[in-house]
Amino acid sequence: MKRATTGAVTVHVAASPERVYALVSDVTRMGDWSPETYRCRWLGTEGPVPGAKFKGYNRRGRARWSNTLVVVSAEPGREFSFRRDVLPCGVCDWRYSMEADGDGTRLTESYEVVEPDWRITNWFNGVLLGVADRDDDLLAGMRTTLTGIKAAAETQADAAASAHGAAHVTDASER
Repeated sequence: MKRATTGAVTVHVAASPERVYALVSDVTRMGDWSPETYRCRWLGTEGPVPGAKFKGYNRRGRARWSNTLVVVSAEPGREFSFRRDVLPCGVCDWRYSMEADGDGTRLTESYEVVEPDWRITNWFNGVLLGVADRDDDLLAGMRTTLTGIKAAAETQADAAASAHGAAHVTDASER
C-alpha cells in the first residue's frame, strides 16, 4: 500500500465557527460522520482540552482496531487537533481548522504523518484493508466525514444559515 503522508479536505458550512467547533471537538459524535471511526470515548478527563486522551474505535470490512489519541490543541471556533502515536503504526497529527467565511465557516480537516508506520505494518494494513493508496483512501473518508459534519451543523443552525443546501467539498491535498 502507498503510505499516507499528508492531506486536507475543505468544506463551507453555513454555521458559525463556534457551532462547528462544538461538533468536531465532541469526539463522542465522530461515529455519526466517519466511514471508518465508529465510536470515540474520553479517557479520564472529559472534554476537549490539551492533553486529554480519548479512544477511537475503527472498522473496515472485517478489520477492527482502536487507537488512543491525545488532544494537542483545543481553541473554540478556531482549531481542534489530536495526535495518534502508536507503535508500529507511526505518528499522525489530525486537525480541524475553522475560519469565519462570509455567512459561515470554512472547515478544513487535515492530517500529517509525522513518523511513518513500519514497512511490515504498512504492507499488512494494505492487505487487511484492501487499500492501494492510503492518502486517496483517507481523503475519501474525510470528504464523507466533512459532509456529515456540515449536515449536522446546518440542520441545527438557524433557518437562514441552512439555506445553502448540499455540501461543496474540495481537496486541498499536498503530496
